[in-house]
Amino acid sequence: MTYRTFYWLTALLPAIIIGGFEFIRHDFLLPYLSMESGNVYITILTLILSFLFANWMFRTIEKMNAKLVEEQARRAVYEERERLARELHDGIAQSLFFLNVKLKQGHLDDARVAVSAIDNHVRQAIFNLRSLPEEGSLEQRLEKWLAQWSALSGVDVSTEFNVKDTFFTPAQEVQLFGIIQEAFANIRKHAQARHAWIQLTTQEPKQWTLSIEDDGVGIAADSVEAKKYGLAMMRDRAKQLQASLEIKQRKTGGTMITLTSQKGGEAR
Repeated sequence: MTYRTFYWLTALLPAIIIGGFEFIRHDFLLPYLSMESGNVYITILTLILSFLFANWMFRTIEKMNAKLVEEQARRAVYEERERLARELHDGIAQSLFFLNVKLKQGHLDDARVAVSAIDNHVRQAIFNLRSLPEEGSLEQRLEKWLAQWSALSGVDVSTEFNVKDTFFTPAQEVQLFGIIQEAFANIRKHAQARHAWIQLTTQEPKQWTLSIEDDGVGIAADSVEAKKYGLAMMRDRAKQLQASLEIKQRKTGGTMITLTSQKGGEAR
């Protein structure tokens, strides 16, 4: 059933009902049914049939919209898997090239570092891929993922979430999850942090804020402006979420990433 079909049904059904009843009344029922009674009956009949039609139509539209949202969420998950696959390929390719060079030079210690980097890339990629299809609310999935990340990285994480289950669409949750994964991957790789903090809060109707901090070595200003793949991916996801992204040094040391929904930004 298409929206065009709904359009024509909505336009034609009242005319068919009223016109058909009037035709039958004037040709067959006029001796038995007064004008006043006929007007009452046609009003009641139109009301009942319109209610039944509207109820059926909106149920059908609701099912169509739910199917569309599910397909969008599935596509977003596939896109996230493709991104992780590219990241895994690029990371391993670089590490293998470095490993090959060091082995030819006979630098075994550097080769061991490269092997360790490959192992970390594979573990992180598998970890991220497994985390995507989890059931439960966004808050529950984030708590579980962050607990696993903390155990894997050795960095303590403090969380603060205030999110209603239906605030974000499934596709938006995938984008948020991707930003959080990339931010915490950068903390593990570069920050040398001992502690990280994450806060996600929402305010009706469409306002929300995501904040991620760490107490590591911080990020240089030229790195923030550089067109690095991870940062570019985060900016692209923020754009899709209609949110502004800010990355800066913390006053007490470390890095702060803030994602804020723009005025009129889309949530649900």
